Amino acid sequence: MGDYRGLNVRRDRGGCCPPMDLMRSEAMQLVRIIVPVESAHLTLSYLGDLGLFQFKDLNADKSPFQRTYANQIKRCGEMARKLRLFREQMAKAGIAHSEMAMTQTRIDFDEMEIKLGELEAELIEVNSNNEKLQRSYNELLEYMLVLKKAGEFFYSAQSSATAQHREIEARQIGDGSIDSPLLLEQEMLTDPSKQVKLGFVSGLVPKEKAMAFERILFRATRGNMYLRQAAVDDPVIDPISGEKIAKNVFVVFYSGERAKTKILKICEAFGANRYPFTDDIGKQMQMISEVSGKITELKTTIDLGMLHRDNILKNISYQFEQWNNLVRTEKAIYHTLNMLSLDVTKKCLVAEGWSPVFATSQIQDALQRATYDSNSQVGSIFQVLHTKESPPTYFQTNKFTSAFQEIVDAYGIAKYQEANPGVYTIITFPFLFAVMFGDWGHGMCLLLATLMLIFREKKLSSQKLGDIMEMMFGGRYVIMMMALFSIYTGLIYNEFFSVPFEMFGRSAYACRDPSCRDATTDGLVKVREAYPFGVDPKWHGSRTELPFLNSLKMKMSILLGVAQMNLGIILSYFNAKFFSNSLNTWYQFIPQLIFLNSLFGYLSLLIIVKWCTGSQADLYHVMIYMFLSPTDDLGENQLFPGQKTLQLVLLLLALISVPWMLFPKPILLRKQHNERHQGQSYTVIHNTEESLEIEEDHDSHDHEEFEFSEVFVHQLIHTIEFVLGAVSNTASYLRLWALSLAHSELSSVFYEKVLLLAWGFNNIAILIIGIVVFVCATIGVLLVMETLSAFLHALRLHWVEFQNKFYEGDGYKFAPFSFALLADEED
Repeated sequence: MGDYRGLNVRRDRGGCCPPMDLMRSEAMQLVRIIVPVESAHLTLSYLGDLGLFQFKDLNADKSPFQRTYANQIKRCGEMARKLRLFREQMAKAGIAHSEMAMTQTRIDFDEMEIKLGELEAELIEVNSNNEKLQRSYNELLEYMLVLKKAGEFFYSAQSSATAQHREIEARQIGDGSIDSPLLLEQEMLTDPSKQVKLGFVSGLVPKEKAMAFERILFRATRGNMYLRQAAVDDPVIDPISGEKIAKNVFVVFYSGERAKTKILKICEAFGANRYPFTDDIGKQMQMISEVSGKITELKTTIDLGMLHRDNILKNISYQFEQWNNLVRTEKAIYHTLNMLSLDVTKKCLVAEGWSPVFATSQIQDALQRATYDSNSQVGSIFQVLHTKESPPTYFQTNKFTSAFQEIVDAYGIAKYQEANPGVYTIITFPFLFAVMFGDWGHGMCLLLATLMLIFREKKLSSQKLGDIMEMMFGGRYVIMMMALFSIYTGLIYNEFFSVPFEMFGRSAYACRDPSCRDATTDGLVKVREAYPFGVDPKWHGSRTELPFLNSLKMKMSILLGVAQMNLGIILSYFNAKFFSNSLNTWYQFIPQLIFLNSLFGYLSLLIIVKWCTGSQADLYHVMIYMFLSPTDDLGENQLFPGQKTLQLVLLLLALISVPWMLFPKPILLRKQHNERHQGQSYTVIHNTEESLEIEEDHDSHDHEEFEFSEVFVHQLIHTIEFVLGAVSNTASYLRLWALSLAHSELSSVFYEKVLLLAWGFNNIAILIIGIVVFVCATIGVLLVMETLSAFLHALRLHWVEFQNKFYEGDGYKFAPFSFALLADEED
């Protein structure tokens, strides 16, 4: 691998091809920056604002806790936790972040840490008090329900007992009978001292547990209890869990302390909240009055507490964005400072990293400003290093080109300064999509949907969208290009929701006589010049429509495929020329170009000649017998004079190009390796440490063992892959024909079998149903499923058939230290 600094110089002079923003990645340089400790923080802050420097971790052997600024990162993490707490509390209170903080002055980091601690303590205290008050308030609400419902139980029981007592007295005045109560029962009813005193427990139990609660009580007391329950009309907030639960008020009557102990344990097990109650009606009224007063007081206190909490959160919301940005940037700065190594004197920090060459003056300006603003006595040192390490890949993209570049990057990041497929993807990707999706009606629907996203992009970019919507919004310009090309190919196919129009003039065909109104092309004659643009509308609906369009689209797919594969091979030449790799030029580019065009380039030529001459030659027969019987006469399949001789020459060239790709390159690589080692047997003795380091690095790259067998096997695999791939990749482009045909036929089926069929019933209801079904089928199948299908097929053609001809994609992306990227990652 050569010195990348020399490569940058060559590119700056123009290189082998004109400079393009996206054709080659930006020229990068490895930089060392020596920064005084007192200005290090401000320096990284300015570099983070600039966003054009990627730091290397010089402390990779240290754990996060052993690094210099571990405590500061811990402080930032603690402040980030407090801010998350504030965000959660504001979300619960329905308070939005305010943008006012963006206009405020910068605050001190230490002061903010103290301020956040005070606000957290105050907020936690307010929340704790509010929780206690809310719990007491909920308990009092439950107590009020118990007092009312249980009071109704006792009132009804007392009324029943009074009525029974009067009945007994009335019976005693009359004659005795067999229904009269026994003597003991009479004594108990008339003499209060002989009545059994029953205890009772009152409270609330969850309604869903009421039946099980009653059964367990009955079994535990062996039936020696009496339970009364009444459902509460509305769910109540449980004081312990804070959730709304449907509950029943209950009163359990029992006799004996053992029964009481059992009942209390069962109440605890079922989560029943017990409340004291008295059977004295006067005391009941007094308790209701007291509880009602407490509820009113607590409600007022809670409202004041919530108002105080909301005021705290509103004050926080005004500065939340500023605090959040400051904590995020400070944490990023200290995390990056931990990647820097301390100088021996511990007065300077040493940073190494990658930056674009064009950013040199901007970085130096940022270093000077940091030195001046931090009042440092010593300035920072900016030093460009020579290295054999492969730099990161950096493309300057905008909102239009970024989505196309992401399509390429999903396959693999470009190697440093290799030809970028993204330049051609901007045109070829939407065009190949449109070849499969050709219908200008569907294309207009896609375009309208995309224009809505583009016109509202400022509003939508600041909102949080769903996963699918986010993906569509990010690729809005890709979809726009796909829609525009679909309109273009739809005009060529002359299909508007599968319906042809005479947009560019009248059809070249007409009926031979008045009786051929419904006839096919057998009854049509050519009466004027050919239709000026696209497919003649008379072809649609004829018996020969499918064979004609099949032949047209199949041959067009082969032409497009061969053209794009040739473009890929030509780009491999520019890569070899740019990297000064003559072996790839002579033993990869040339034989590949010869092999592909000897077979499929020749097939493309035959297709064009057949179209131009109107010949009836069978191209299948020509291509098959070119291999099976190359010396036989072509007969009626001959398209031009000298075709047989040309076929023999092309076949011979194709056969020669295979060993041309396979053998010379491994042999020459071994020869170069041996010459390089032989020339380094005797070298000049260097005295400086830097020279020794360079030699060690040189040894690590150049004195590796050269395994000829591995190189040869690799070249063999590459040759076989290309030879077989030339056939399979060309066949793969036939998906353009297949998908285009499927889209056209589906569109035709929906139009004829749904819309026209509904129209033929002469019924408005059926017509409305038909229109609804047609619209849903068009949107669901043709505009969603077919769009996704064509997109994926176009993606495969670019990744596999096009990019494998020249694109290595084994680089790594430039990841600069940038505050703007931090904000995007958080969003």
